[in-house]
Amino acid sequence: MKKLILSAALTGAATNRSHCPYIPYTPKELGEEAKRAVDAGASIVHIHAREDNGMPCWRTEVFAEIKAEVRQRCPNVMINFSTGAIGLSIEDRIKHLPATQPDMAAFNMGSMNYAIYSKKAKQFYWNGVFQNSYDDMMQVVKTMNENNICPEMECFDTSHIRNAEPLRDMGLLPDNACYSLVMGVMGGIPASTENLVHQIRQVPQGAFWQVIGVSRKQWQLAAVACTMGGSFRVGLEDNFYLPNGEMAKSNGECVEWGVKLANMMGREIASIEEARALLQVPLK
Repeated sequence: MKKLILSAALTGAATNRSHCPYIPYTPKELGEEAKRAVDAGASIVHIHAREDNGMPCWRTEVFAEIKAEVRQRCPNVMINFSTGAIGLSIEDRIKHLPATQPDMAAFNMGSMNYAIYSKKAKQFYWNGVFQNSYDDMMQVVKTMNENNICPEMECFDTSHIRNAEPLRDMGLLPDNACYSLVMGVMGGIPASTENLVHQIRQVPQGAFWQVIGVSRKQWQLAAVACTMGGSFRVGLEDNFYLPNGEMAKSNGECVEWGVKLANMMGREIASIEEARALLQVPLK
């Protein structure tokens, strides 16, 4: 098997410090968390921008500050910026890409209901429609291609994997576009071993894929990915809890446990240089 590439999602958009006090907000905090993740073994850091008060942010200058803080501490890590948002135009969601030139960027592969639901309270804490039409997707991937940004295709359900087919047929998807199998989001495919095996079988032969498990089932799915030749993502965006049930105090702790799990399953962790070579993403 190829070496396993570990990604770390440092901070999301839907959670805050009332849920986990260790979530980073500011560019400096994100730079420090990136360093902890890289020191622990991550090759890719996936980042959403936040205002200093923790609210989601789409200002280009903030993304630029984040990149500078990360590069200062981690000169060669692969930086992966988010492009996902609800209620924003596609132009606003991608305007930071040409200006900041990240190595990679999230490429959301279809529309869906996107929600946080509590069975205990029997209510939605948050819900919306995540719009990603084919026209939107074509605009996003063209912008990535024009700026030499590797698309990280976030597939929240089986149909999202198939949505790559016409884009590839039109020559819009580069050969090194990555498949991220996102599981556990309400509105998308549930997080289970059976569903992950099904998703893996839909990925084109030879394409790079990783699993993104949202919730505590992340670690079970990561173990499956290890045995089936894939990679996986950890980090405070996806899951606050370590396999032993304790809340992680940093993204570095999440990555440390990811390395332990991979090594237990007989997988070697790729260095940043090896990951760049595997994904054909040279340092800019």
